[in-house]
Parts: sequence; structure tokens; C-alpha cells
Amino acid sequence: MRILVVEDEKDLNSIIVKNLEAEGYIVDSCFDGEDAFLYMTTMEYDAVILDVMIPKMNGFEVLKKIREEKVETPVLFLTARDNVDDIVYGLNHGADDYMVKPFSFDELVARLRVIIRRKPEIRENIYVCGDLTLNVNTRTAQRGDKEISLSPKEYLVLECLIRNKNIVLSRAQIEANIWDMDYDGESNVIDVYIRYLRKKIDDGFEEKLIQTVRGVGYILKEEE
Repeated sequence: MRILVVEDEKDLNSIIVKNLEAEGYIVDSCFDGEDAFLYMTTMEYDAVILDVMIPKMNGFEVLKKIREEKVETPVLFLTARDNVDDIVYGLNHGADDYMVKPFSFDELVARLRVIIRRKPEIRENIYVCGDLTLNVNTRTAQRGDKEISLSPKEYLVLECLIRNKNIVLSRAQIEANIWDMDYDGESNVIDVYIRYLRKKIDDGFEEKLIQTVRGVGYILKEEE
């Protein structure tokens, strides 16, 4: 499962990320509200840990904007703002939980698990695009009656695409979200794995699900 951590204190951000990764989560992180909004509207997360007092756009504003965009990703506020009015405001405006710093990491993980379980599609862990299905629990894919064998990296690229089906993703977005590394603009690693996936997913089928958007990137698109 993928978690986004939004915390402007870099040391704390790093500690939370490392601890979540040790629990088996895939973790992205950022340090301000504008980046948080961009991440949450271009990628799909199982949950977001969001500080309130962050630069450029505070956590309350980020939450308001993503809910206006119909993003229903579970959000847990993790903040030093312990005023009851702030807690009530956050929960009343779309947050799924609210924790006050200092905090117990064990409690944070327990609360994350609770809000993730509330999301129906997470319980099923199956993503669908046309006649293509991806089972996150078993890391298996199937198109129609054809079972598709995927390497670990092929699986990660396909999961990124299907979680964001019908959304154009740049190579940088795909690479950053599956290997947590900066895209240097020169590597063709994403093109290589897209080519592998096309052979396995689209060859032999009239409808081509993986499409190239010239000058931008790739999209996994189902016919309307």
C-alpha cells in the first residue's frame, strides 16, 4: 500500500518515512501544501499523513481543495495544533483522523490501518481497466481469460498505471512513484518496461489499453 507523508520538518519527515517503509508500506513524501495537492490529485494513495502547519498552503486548505476535487483518499492529520477547535474543524471538513504531536509511532500505524480499512476498494485490492484486472494481494494480472506473468518491476509500473487509469502520467511521475528516485530526463527505463507490458497486455487484443501521449508520457485507458 502507498502512503503520502506531508511534513515540513525534514528530520521528522524522514523518520516517519523510514518507519513506514519498515512496516512494508511504499511511501512518498513532500514538504509543502502545493506539492501535497499535486501529489494527491495525480497519484492514488491508500492514505495521507498531513501536517496542518506547512508552507504555501496549510493542511486544512489542502484537505478542502482535494475534497472539492472529489479525492476521497483517507487523510490523517498529524500536527502540533492541539486546540479542540482545530481538531473539530479538521474532522468536520473531511479528515478521517487527527493526531497531536508528540505521538507514538505504534499508535500512528494502528490508526492508519483503521482508516485504510474504511476504504471499500482497499478491502478488495483489485483494480480493473476494461477487461484487465490487477490483484494487489497476489500481484497477479489477467486480461480476459489470459493470465499474465509479470516481473516485479513490470508489476510496479502496471500498478502505477492502473491506479491512475485514464490519467496521463509522465515518465518522471511513473519513475518517481515506483522507485522513489529523481528522474533525470535521460533514462529510458520506463519506456523499456512499457514495451514489455505492451507485449504481455495488448498483443493479440484489438483494444490497446496502454497508449502513448506524445511529448507527455503514458496512459492506461479504457474505452468509454
